[in-house]
Amino acid sequence: MILIVEDEPDIRKNLKYNISREGFDVITAGSLSESEEIVNSTSISLILLDLMLPDGSGLDLCKKFKSNSKTESIPIIILTAKDDEVDRVVGFELGADDYVTKPFSVRELILRIKAILKRGQTKKEVVEVERQFGDLSMDIESHEVYVNNDEIDLTALEFRLLRHLVDRRGRVQSRDQLLSDVWGYSAEITTRTVDTHIKRLREKLGPMGKYVQTIRGVGYKFSRSPD
Repeated sequence: MILIVEDEPDIRKNLKYNISREGFDVITAGSLSESEEIVNSTSISLILLDLMLPDGSGLDLCKKFKSNSKTESIPIIILTAKDDEVDRVVGFELGADDYVTKPFSVRELILRIKAILKRGQTKKEVVEVERQFGDLSMDIESHEVYVNNDEIDLTALEFRLLRHLVDRRGRVQSRDQLLSDVWGYSAEITTRTVDTHIKRLREKLGPMGKYVQTIRGVGYKFSRSPD
């Protein structure tokens, strides 16, 4: 079941119609309070969340859901008319899985929905070992990251991005490759999502952030060795 939290009736109706045509069950809400009631009583697989709602900010709801063990695993795509990097970064920091600015292509939004849901269904049921790179260590099974023995708080997407880069260290990854391998998007979709995540990942890694290198005109890579 996909929950659409949007206060504009026309947009809500249009989204419900088009997403339902793809075979998804859809339920809608026009406010924060209504959406909370639905999440508490219904099994939700993904939330499309508008930021500007009559009874508050969608960011507050995102924070509430992502800090609750019962709802933290529900993917959230933020929908908003704001094209502000601050809002985008805050949304990702709170654990949002994606960010789409209005006006947007419904087709692109549906592709993003499918990619996120597919990603959740294809998790490997194997025990992973720890990754070690200089002062950086990653516990794949518990999704924990440490720099100089200090735990670093990463979102699920940031963790996947770091793991992808570390596992392919020394090899340049284009933005299209990262969108396909980490986000699960088609290379036809263009977005600044990769750059935003790389920036925040570097900041969170502190002294280890320098090993996430920009290859101008190509993409990004993680250094081959910590020397």
